[in-house]
Amino acid sequence: MSNTGLDTVLAATSDPAASQVFLKQGKAFEADAKFFEALEAYKNAALANRTTTTLFNLARMQDYLGYDDDAMRSYEECTRLPNPPINAFLNLAVLLEDAAQFTRASKLIQKVLEANPNHPRAKLFIRDVQASKNMLYDEELARMKGREEAMFELPVAEFELSIRARNCLKKMSIRTLGDLLRIGEAELLSYKNFGETSLVEIKQMLTARGLRLGQQLDRGHYDKVRSEVLEKMKGTVADGVLGMTVGTLNLGIRSRKALQLLGIQTVGDLAARTEAELMGVKNFGATSLVEIHERLGEHGLALRTLE
Repeated sequence: MSNTGLDTVLAATSDPAASQVFLKQGKAFEADAKFFEALEAYKNAALANRTTTTLFNLARMQDYLGYDDDAMRSYEECTRLPNPPINAFLNLAVLLEDAAQFTRASKLIQKVLEANPNHPRAKLFIRDVQASKNMLYDEELARMKGREEAMFELPVAEFELSIRARNCLKKMSIRTLGDLLRIGEAELLSYKNFGETSLVEIKQMLTARGLRLGQQLDRGHYDKVRSEVLEKMKGTVADGVLGMTVGTLNLGIRSRKALQLLGIQTVGDLAARTEAELMGVKNFGATSLVEIHERLGEHGLALRTLE
């Protein structure tokens, strides 16, 4: 059922008297549980005179009989007229929530609360709408996460890569797409026999899928990688060494600045880094790298390697 007729047939002049007759007929039919007859009467009442009363009763009956789209249109028109009933906003909000239009539903409830901050139904309903909105968001997030995790589990062997690139990734224990997203350019290039050509090849493959190197590191997985490395180090050095501040290593100014830029605060954090990561810092050169190797060596540690 559509309300198009209500919009097109409406005459330039209204007939309030006829509208009242149809409205009374609608009430009588409704009292006798003759709901479809009531609907026709309310339609005629609204055609004769579009007021908040005729439109609200029409919308209410359309809603009751399951004509949701028609009901929403009638409620919307009702709310645009002067002094609409509060229930027009609330009933429309319910229909919008059922249609998963949570933002529009929330705005309508807010209008009610602005006019009547203590309206019990509005106060209760605004919480329901927000909960439904959060639930829908969580469900969508879970679906996206599931699709993403499935994609990250794809073996790199399934992608079209050169033999050299494929072999390098295999030797670096990079088995899946997810593994590849947890490593940066500098770390790949620091691996023996891994050159610019292979890097470009891998980057193009990822770009074609809307991905990039190091993507997972940016999402907070970087700390997880570091934690895993630190866990492996425990028990291999004296207690307390990993938690020592890098200030205790008495490094030169350039080395200290590089560590500061990388956010490295403890000896354990430093040992979890690779040469490539350090060399990627501006003004950090071979001399500083040797210095760091020596200081870590004094404590039985070394920079992380990818082999």
